[in-house]
Amino acid sequence: MTTHRPVADQEQAEHVVRTAAGAVRGRRENGPAVFRGIPFAQAPVGAARFAAPRPPRRWDGVRDAYAFGPPAPQEAGLLGRAATRALPAGDEWLTVNVWTPDPDPAALRPVMVWIHGGSYKFGHSGSPGYDSRLIAAAGDVVVVTLNYRLGIEGFARIEGAPANRGLLDQVAALEWVRENITAFGGDPGQVTVFGESAGAGSIAALLAMPRAAGLFRRAVAQSVPGTFFSDDLARDMAAALAAEAGLRPTVADLSATDPRALPSAGEALAARMPGYTGRWGRAAPTRTPFAPVVDGDVLPTTPWRALAAGAGRDVDLVAGHNRDEFRLFTALAGRLGQAGEEQASRTLRTYAPGPDGEAAYRAAFPDATPGELHERVQTDWLFAMPTLRLAEAQVTGGGRAHVYELTLPAPADPALGACHALDLPLLFGTFGADLGLLFFGGAGPAPEVAALSDLMRRSWTAFAATGDPGWPAYDPQRRRVRVLDREPGIAPYPEETSRRLWEGTDFEALPLLERAPAGDAPRARPAPPRASARCPCGPVCPRRGAPRSP
Repeated sequence: MTTHRPVADQEQAEHVVRTAAGAVRGRRENGPAVFRGIPFAQAPVGAARFAAPRPPRRWDGVRDAYAFGPPAPQEAGLLGRAATRALPAGDEWLTVNVWTPDPDPAALRPVMVWIHGGSYKFGHSGSPGYDSRLIAAAGDVVVVTLNYRLGIEGFARIEGAPANRGLLDQVAALEWVRENITAFGGDPGQVTVFGESAGAGSIAALLAMPRAAGLFRRAVAQSVPGTFFSDDLARDMAAALAAEAGLRPTVADLSATDPRALPSAGEALAARMPGYTGRWGRAAPTRTPFAPVVDGDVLPTTPWRALAAGAGRDVDLVAGHNRDEFRLFTALAGRLGQAGEEQASRTLRTYAPGPDGEAAYRAAFPDATPGELHERVQTDWLFAMPTLRLAEAQVTGGGRAHVYELTLPAPADPALGACHALDLPLLFGTFGADLGLLFFGGAGPAPEVAALSDLMRRSWTAFAATGDPGWPAYDPQRRRVRVLDREPGIAPYPEETSRRLWEGTDFEALPLLERAPAGDAPRARPAPPRASARCPCGPVCPRRGAPRSP
């Protein structure tokens, strides 16, 4: 049902749409009608905490859908604690937002579902950088964005709870789309999931999850992280996380603690993770104790194995990455160009594939500085090669994949190169929001950059509508990819040198290298104080003494 209130400006016309749980009221904003903060599951608190998501409770009357729902409790992200304190408050974390050209059930437009990134521990679908108005308009599509549980709430492997609760939340949101999106003008049989960083890792996991089968037809994975945890590693990390809060890694212990107090435990452990290299291996220097867990149930195997075996054969895939992914993290740490020979050697020994990985990288990149080698191998290990290998696995399994690489340097600071997350403001056209301010300096883009931004939106939405983004499918012989730059083109995969170095290397679930002796087990620390609803600091209170997020 759609109704219109009489208003002078039709851009402010209101629309009422009936979902399975009740009616919601949205309104037109600069083109599309927007509906925010619609529950797709019950608030995961009380008896529902650490459980699989439960269907939303029905409501009577018409619910205003004007404001974004609150995100899950989370650590401070790349934009710092001030941004975290500014997020909406409340317990109704599991909500979706819809941008639609027209909520006409007969329209049956393609649907695009955005899954945000944030190291599986921060992020919010209501971030200004994810405003989906331009995407909805570019391809005449319905866009859905969603929140999911993060950090300990969503990904810690704790006793008495299902693994990968954040992924199960995403499945529940896709089920909501299947059941309700027709009322918003979308086609439930034409759903494309798209996401970046941890959002792309989530999509890779969804491709391998039996619970997600049939919920989407196409997928766009932007900068897929290769960090998937084995069950043993995830359980060991959960024990260390709980110990930071003075608790055991059980539902009984953790449920007794305010969820807004737990992110500080993750931040405290992240600061100490490099000291766990002997136990946690390559995962330790990432300072991120959260990732999808290959638990054998929710996620039976890694995405690369699943796709190579044909799990994604019926799903069209676009997968791509940025040329200088790791440069963002080096720059934010204030260490751009500072890595010396000793650090480069240590990094190469940690991440380069094969027994002679360091020598192979140095021979392959003979003119690279220590800083360039330090960044190159981490870009390759963390994002570039997992992304490319996901596309290759899709082709091996009988499916279709298209590959791209973004090579445009950040206009406001070319020293950042084509770094991680640069694709976000380009895709959404949000140059003056979030990290867009860092990459574009708050200024409007140059004409050729604006044209690239428009090309990305048209390519993504064309793929959602037809399965063809406008460039050839990837094949193991010619390896043609879309190169996104001021002058976009189609060329052989630009990172052929890295591809050869990693050829034949499997991306397996990261293992637990050794269990700590009893005397070296993580020590329980005093439990953090419970967050007070009256505390003016919000979910992250400096009186708890939580360390700075890395």
